[in-house]
Amino acid sequence: MSLNEPQGPPTPPPAQAPSPAPAPAEAPTAPQPAAEADALVATATAAPAPEHRPTPPQPYPAPAYPAQPHPGPQPYPAPPYAGQPYAGQPYAGQPYPAQPYAGQPYAGQPRTGHPAGPYPGMPYAAPWPPADVLRSPRGLAVAVTALLGVAAAVNLFSAAISGYVFSLMKRLTADPAGVGDDALDRSDTLTAIAGSLQFLILLATAVVFIIWFHRVRVNGEIMRPDAFSQTRGWAIGGWFIPLGNLFLPYRTAKEIWTASTQFAPDGSFREVSATPVNAWWAVWVLSALSDRVFSTVYRRAQTPEALRDASAMGMVTDLLTVAAAVLAIVFVRKLTAMQTTKAEQGPYAAV
Repeated sequence: MSLNEPQGPPTPPPAQAPSPAPAPAEAPTAPQPAAEADALVATATAAPAPEHRPTPPQPYPAPAYPAQPHPGPQPYPAPPYAGQPYAGQPYAGQPYPAQPYAGQPYAGQPRTGHPAGPYPGMPYAAPWPPADVLRSPRGLAVAVTALLGVAAAVNLFSAAISGYVFSLMKRLTADPAGVGDDALDRSDTLTAIAGSLQFLILLATAVVFIIWFHRVRVNGEIMRPDAFSQTRGWAIGGWFIPLGNLFLPYRTAKEIWTASTQFAPDGSFREVSATPVNAWWAVWVLSALSDRVFSTVYRRAQTPEALRDASAMGMVTDLLTVAAAVLAIVFVRKLTAMQTTKAEQGPYAAV
């Protein structure tokens, strides 16, 4: 074997068979030649090495008992990471319970685009709630104006009847024999007719006027919600509160007047004279108070002199009612025109 030949990895010695029993001693043999020795070495080197495969690891036998917890105190739960809330606490950007986020309505109000259920957790949606929209008050204004005109005519007729009764009682006081029973019965009949007509026209006018009043109140809230200090229900209920009906509707009327006024072109507040509101309400309160006094005096009148004085007061009351009806017509027409202009042109005046 040459010394320059590259040597391979060391070859393990071959397995040796068990030594046989010692043979009888033989005579020593002669040494083999060098060529034969080299051949034997080359043969031994070229022989393939026995294959050694690693033994796979054997699993340990399963323990007889389940694993016990780690002795000692248990670790605390991991604190929340940044932005993660604690249990029951909202994280940054999430609203508290019952507090709406941007675009979400408060409790009890429907969310935009979704109908609200009757109560939380209801599986089906409720009907869509009615939305507030501007509704023209012109039709109601025409009806109110017509009824107020009829009321003014009826009260003029009643004033004329009161004047007739006043003159009749004055004649009766001066000359009792000069006034016949037919004249007295005629005065009673005319007074009853005038009173019935006044009641009927007052009832019809009050109903239509309050409907119109509520209509312009709702429109005013849509046009300018910050102009009102009370809910829209007071536009109706304020008329039926004793003593309160002497000032509550007036406050609502002034707020409607303000909400129906257009802003100046530069966005500043432009004040419009409230004389129609103030004049109508002042005369209406005077007529209402005078009517209460007249009713009391007329019920207590038992003599021709007392009936004469009551008739004079009734005539003044009727004329005040006529003036209040005329001023109410001016107020209704002016306020209706203001709301119509603001609805058609927008909140800012052109000039």
